[in-house]
Order: sequence, then C-alpha cells, then structure tokens
Amino acid sequence: MPQRDLYNVLGVDKKASQDDIKKAYRKLARRYHPDRNPGDKSAEERFKEVSAAYDVLGDPDKRKQYDRGGVFAGMGGGQGNGPGGFGGFDAGSFSDILSNLFGGGSGGQRGTGAPRAERGRDLEAEVSISFEQAIQGAQVPLTVPTSQRCTTCHGTGAKPGTSPKVCPRCQGRGLESEGQGLFSISQPCSRCHGQGTVIEDPCPTCHGSGAVRTLKKYRVNIPAGVRDGSRVRLAGKGESGRDAGPPGDLYVITRVTESPVFRRKGDNVEVEVPLTIPEAIRGAEVEVPTLSGRKKLRVAPGTSHGTVQRLRGEGPPRLSPGSRPARGDIHYRFVIDVPASLSVEQSEAVDKLSEVMNGNPRARLFT
Repeated sequence: MPQRDLYNVLGVDKKASQDDIKKAYRKLARRYHPDRNPGDKSAEERFKEVSAAYDVLGDPDKRKQYDRGGVFAGMGGGQGNGPGGFGGFDAGSFSDILSNLFGGGSGGQRGTGAPRAERGRDLEAEVSISFEQAIQGAQVPLTVPTSQRCTTCHGTGAKPGTSPKVCPRCQGRGLESEGQGLFSISQPCSRCHGQGTVIEDPCPTCHGSGAVRTLKKYRVNIPAGVRDGSRVRLAGKGESGRDAGPPGDLYVITRVTESPVFRRKGDNVEVEVPLTIPEAIRGAEVEVPTLSGRKKLRVAPGTSHGTVQRLRGEGPPRLSPGSRPARGDIHYRFVIDVPASLSVEQSEAVDKLSEVMNGNPRARLFT
C-alpha cells in the first residue's frame, strides 16, 4: 500500500509549527473519536490514521527523521523497524558510530544483531469533566489510540514460523564501515537500517512493524480536587515497549467545564453574592451556596460593594495537602444589586433617603 503523506493526513503544511500540528490533531481527534461516532468503522479508521500521523509529526525528533525520508511503519509502505518505529538510525546507532570512529575501526561489535529493549512511548489524552466531578472525583470512560505489540508475531515483525535473520550485509552489527585514512567511518547499515536484523517474510498482520494500531478503553479514576489542566498518571498504560522493554505511561489531562456559580481561584473558589441596597446598609443574614449545600451568612451593616467574606475549610479538596488544611476556602464577594429602573413608589423612597443622607462622599478626594 502506498505511504500517505502524514502532513496531508492532519491537513497541515510541512512548515507548520508543533503547536499548529497539535491543534490540527486535537480537532480531528475530537471529530472522529469513537466515543462520538459509536459503530462508525470509517470514523474509527480515520481516528487511527490521524493518531498514527500525530505519533510521528507530534514528536520533533520523529518529525525530523520523517522529513529526511524515514519510513513510518504505522502508515504503510515499507518495512518498519519495531513497534511504532520508522526507518533510519537511532541514538544507539549513533553511539556505535562514535565507538567505531574513536575506538579503533571496525573491531567493536554491536552484539551480533541482538535486539535492544526500549521503554514504550508515553501517551497523552484529554477527558472532559463537569465542575462537580472535579470537586468530588469521578470515574470516567476514556478511549486512547495506541500501538500495541502484535499478537500474531509477538512483536518480532516476522511471519509466524519464521524469525528475523541476521543482516547479511553488516553481519548483525547494524553498521557499515568505510576506511578513511587513519579512521574507519561507520554509518547505519543500508540494508537493515541499523537494526542488525532483516525480516524476509513479514507478518501479515503488522506488515513487519511488530506493532498494530488499536484503541484501548479505560475507566479512569479522577481524584477529587483536580483543576482544568491537571495531569493524572496511569503507570504502564502507554505504548508497549520494544523487544521486551517496559511499557510507557498514560497521562490523562482534565478539562473542567465552568460552573455558573463557583469560580476556581487556585486552591479556593469564589462566589459572587448580590445584596440589595437596604441589606448592604443595615446588614442582613443571607443564604449562600457551598460545595455541599447551603449556609446562612451574616452580612455586617455598612458592607460595601466588593467586600469579601471567607468560609474556611469548605472549598475544594487539595490534591497534596501536606502540612496545609485538606481543603481550600470559599470566598464570598458581595456586590450591590442596583435596580435598572424604579417604580414611582421606589423613586419617592429614594428621594426621601437622599434628603436624609445628603453628605458628599467625594469630598475627601479634594482635601
């Protein structure tokens, strides 16, 4: 199958910034996400395709290698070099080059083609939760596109009953050496791309990559007290490691919808409480919302617009309280509710009040 251009898959220009690529991926991922398109196989395949493209272009190092002509196994077209990998040499190959360059020519062996265990790539996903779920904690469903070890070939990339062969060109070293005067210059093997092995009969399921794109479904426990942008780590739920390497982690980023009443302010929340003019002047006992119900709050006489009153220890749970209280506070900010229009009776009452309270509050501005 011909290899698709990854930039076209995401609908971005080849000169697009990493932020633009991330935005394009998120837009397409939301559009084709299986949770939003239940039972739609074409949307699911498109979602996998978009995720596979972002696996490469979302990683600056992989993107550079792709731009240089590297082959990404997950998008078809050519034989890959391991789970989620693509052609070209890696940091291990470069260290071998240095070893051969400064360590006495071609004497250093790479290990006769023995595979190197590598940790799987970390993954990142977002979940949308309500303000109440963020305060109380919740368990939410999550579908994550990922690369997993192929169960047909068990990650070898070779057809069942066969196995990767030692590369005949480099004899398993993964390097080709060329004499340059006193030095021997080494470079990744042109046959095996630095892997030390070749797959003569690729696995029909993963086409030689050793990994397949799949969708993993989780029930994620969101702890009480998270904020918008909090990161919840799920250890070992990332992509499978290469050659028996450990899996990566999954980081779940919370996106919290705004509350019509409460506004998050760090460890605390703020509530705007309207007061009538008589309540502000004479004082009152008013009912206010809390995170767990309602309470009576005493408003002192002469309360001015913008005054803040604090209710200690009844705010959001703290994720890491340490030596601090386990919960934040609720800040009630009083605002004077001035009516936009008055009845005749109200106008007369205001006029009488003005006659009695006839001082000039702006006089101190000119003293």
